[in-house]
Amino acid sequence: MFDIHNKVIVVTGSDGLLGRKIFEYLGQQGAIAVGVDINFKNITENEYRMDITDESSVQNTLDKLVEKYGKIDGWINNAYPRTADWGNKVEDVVYESWRKNVDMHLNGYFLCSKTVLQQMKQQGFGSLINMSSIYGFLAPDFSIYENTEMTMPVAYAAIKGGITNLSRYFAAYYGPSGVRVNVISPGGVFDNQPESFVKNYVKKVPLGRMTQAQDVISVLHFLLADESFYMTGQNLVIDGGWSIS
Repeated sequence: MFDIHNKVIVVTGSDGLLGRKIFEYLGQQGAIAVGVDINFKNITENEYRMDITDESSVQNTLDKLVEKYGKIDGWINNAYPRTADWGNKVEDVVYESWRKNVDMHLNGYFLCSKTVLQQMKQQGFGSLINMSSIYGFLAPDFSIYENTEMTMPVAYAAIKGGITNLSRYFAAYYGPSGVRVNVISPGGVFDNQPESFVKNYVKKVPLGRMTQAQDVISVLHFLLADESFYMTGQNLVIDGGWSIS
């Protein structure tokens, strides 16, 4: 059950907080895990430098992988590109920053998805997963950021909302070709945030904690396995119940 052995699965943003754990987990489960990122602190075997915002970079990387492995079973759009001023509050966000973040993140996901989905269409199979967020369909609760320097970036809401509905479009378009497209929307992932933020956040979570990497990885595994073959166009929310409270 839920065997992903020898499936060729690509993870974008594989050198990030969540991407590294996904990449390593897939390899441990017997998949042919391929990591792509624009920068690597320490690049490992089967990782490639790729810019998700550059058409030639995406196409050339995909061509290399198809030439090497003959197929792409799964593709996880997990990269999280952002500008240096990403954490600014909305009144301090300049238009050029907004535009650049939307271009890198939302348009980068479009580019990667469109490119790999064409390959999957030719194959007649494949599972593409886009990483979104609860803030792609919910308004932020700004009270959880009180007494911290943190905020929820305004572009994030627009980007993740766009990714979620773009995924539904692709699911409808490529479904007749046997290709599946789904979304995962995690709640806040624990990353050593300030204690006051964690306490405020956890108060709203029925299961009493922030999201951990393994919570997301378990659902990714299911969507990559053949047992989820009749699921497409879905947004799987992994938030410990935050969105129901």
